[in-house]
Amino acid sequence: MIIVTGANGQLGRMVAERLLEAVPAEEIGVSVRDVEAARDLGARGVRVRRGDFADPDTLPHAFEGASKVLIVSTGTTGEAAVRGHRAAVAAATAAGAKRILYTSHMGASPSSRFVPMPDHAATEEALRQSGAPFTSLRNGFYISSAVELVRGALETGVLAVPEDGPVAWTAHADLADAAVLALTGEVLDGLSPALTGPEVVDMAGIAEILTRLTGRPIRRVVVSDDEYRARLVTHGVPEPSADLLVGLFAASREGDFAPVDPTLADLLGRPLVRVEDYLKSALTTRR
Repeated sequence: MIIVTGANGQLGRMVAERLLEAVPAEEIGVSVRDVEAARDLGARGVRVRRGDFADPDTLPHAFEGASKVLIVSTGTTGEAAVRGHRAAVAAATAAGAKRILYTSHMGASPSSRFVPMPDHAATEEALRQSGAPFTSLRNGFYISSAVELVRGALETGVLAVPEDGPVAWTAHADLADAAVLALTGEVLDGLSPALTGPEVVDMAGIAEILTRLTGRPIRRVVVSDDEYRARLVTHGVPEPSADLLVGLFAASREGDFAPVDPTLADLLGRPLVRVEDYLKSALTTRR
């Protein structure tokens, strides 16, 4: 049985849906914190069980009978995230999984200035120490994050963010397809190459794309880290979240998310979602 955690989230749900097209439903299990929210998957024959990384006692039942487990990284950061990921790795190992897969990030590094990246690096170390065969899917930066970063600019016409660097934005849909291939085939052993979209685009490039798509000027303005953080906090963003966003820009200008790698496109054997096409679709949905 293939177990997918976090199947009520965006990536985990995409993986579960695509798995249903690849293997019989009775060979799929999902581990979720809210069983009711996954009721539709259960109605389609998927085994749905409660599993919460923060409550490790729930994981043996959720992972029972696992041949492979996809651990979708949690939305928390810091010690809580690492502790939860380690609990999931330990439970998957104890369940006898023949391979443990984890949704890591292309920028995973103990020294990264973007808070989630040291967490990913620590989880990869837990995978190494588990003794089980593993795949760490080093996903590119989600394009959906770019939509959140530019939301205010669509109203004001000004994209005022800190100095940044090019980012290899990548679509959830492409990464979900790659995860399914890794779960059902013999690909991407150990630490994967960076699984990225087909191009790198910085904030100035995003502003140019938005200008074309909206037909109105979107001007990119560089502000200091301190000014950006202060503005976020003034608008009600919690300080830890503001610090996280400042760290994102700091890491991007250091090149943490810049290289484009052909692995994802080669693996899928088709063109990947481009930034402009994704933003066009997002703007259409927004209207």
